[in-house]
Amino acid sequence: MSALLLFVMLTACAASPQDLSGKMFTFPQETKTANVMLNISTHRLNAVTVCLRSFTDLRRAHSLFSLATPSSNNGFLMETVTDRIDFHVNNLKVQYVVGYKLNTWHSVCSTWDADSGLGQLWFNGQPLARKFLSKSQISEPIVVLGQEQDSYAGSFDTKQSFTGMMADVHMWNYILSPCEIQNYVDNLNFTPGNVLNWKALTFDVTGRVLIEDRQMTCH
Repeated sequence: MSALLLFVMLTACAASPQDLSGKMFTFPQETKTANVMLNISTHRLNAVTVCLRSFTDLRRAHSLFSLATPSSNNGFLMETVTDRIDFHVNNLKVQYVVGYKLNTWHSVCSTWDADSGLGQLWFNGQPLARKFLSKSQISEPIVVLGQEQDSYAGSFDTKQSFTGMMADVHMWNYILSPCEIQNYVDNLNFTPGNVLNWKALTFDVTGRVLIEDRQMTCH
């Protein structure tokens, strides 16, 4: 009975928004199971901005942010492949060469708008070229950190998994201004995500994923 009560309490806790300010998710090993599923109530997106910070020593391809829909496994996907970041919207892909350094924190933001179909990547505050992706809206999204969805909410692959640390994940249903993106990168005041907000995040953890204090470099 006590074990059942503990399970119910943990489930209820996981379903409540948590303020993760000053915290990070740590993914300590390669698996095809460990992930964090982010709970969002938005059913349709005509524009998106996603910002996050990540730290890894992986040299192989790995997912930074995986949003899937019933019709698109790569509904809104950011993945790192050696020295570049591939950005997908509705299964269409563009590539950005960024010189992705290992064992250091990076701030990555991406924007997309269905009206123009254009997407853009910002890497450590540097805006990169705007490129055409998709003019179709994103419907019924599911967001996963730590794994890449090769089917809707599943079909994870160990060799696409993320290991390392991740923090400050925000998502908006509009294009963030360049000044707001720079404020995010510089840890200044910015408008928190209205779809995903790191300061009020609802999520479910599966497997070995730790919530730890964010590691800061001493000077």
